[in-house]
This record gives sequence, structure tokens and C-alpha cells, in this order.
Amino acid sequence: MSTADPKQNGKIVWRDLTVPDASQVASFYKAVVGWSSRDHDMGEYADYEMLASDDGECVAGICHARGSNEGMPAQWLLYVQVADVEMAAKEASAQGGKVLNGPRRMGAQQFCVVQDPAGAVLGLIGPAPEA
Repeated sequence: MSTADPKQNGKIVWRDLTVPDASQVASFYKAVVGWSSRDHDMGEYADYEMLASDDGECVAGICHARGSNEGMPAQWLLYVQVADVEMAAKEASAQGGKVLNGPRRMGAQQFCVVQDPAGAVLGLIGPAPEA
């Protein structure tokens, strides 16, 4: 996932898929779209960084629905960068949406998953607040 850059606020900066069996689904996308993958160590298991076939750029993540990802929707999830994840999550609730996961810290970033009033989900990502 890209690091927070204020010039990216409001832009889609990442895409992830969280599913019960990430190994099977990663193999599916390798065969269907030609991606390759590398393991992303999660401690007791590995998720997958999916790499473009032409230049090896990491273009997406495919994750197991375990640990902190348990309960995430099994669908492609776009992440939009925001300046303040906690404030955006509160605003999502105030606007009739729901916060489905987070906000939580991931390295130097913070993210959450929100559901809009129509039921569509979106990830929000931004810099983690200073400790």
C-alpha cells in the first residue's frame, strides 16, 4: 500500500481483496489475468502481493480473512486516501453510512472500511495520528 502523500487525498491509492482462501484466489488471478505473486508475511501465514506481468509492479493485495481482516467483505475493495481517517469515519456515520472495520493503524498509516447508504463499501486510508 502506498505511503500517505497529501497530493493524493481523494484519489484511489490501493486495491485489496480479502477472502477465506487467499491462496486459491491468488492462483485464480494468476491464471486469469497473468499476475504473479510474492508472499507478504503476516506472522502465522502469508497474504499475497499481486504483481503486474509486464514490470513486476505490485498492483493489488489478496488477503486471508483472518485476524484483523476477519469479517471483511469478500469483494474487491478500493482505498481512497483521506487527510484524517478518524474524522472521515465519523462523517461516514453522520451521513447515514456505517464503519465496518477500523479505524486501525497499519504501520505509519491508518485505515477503515465504510459502507455508504446504498450498501457499497470503500476503504479509507491516511496518515496515522502522532502517538
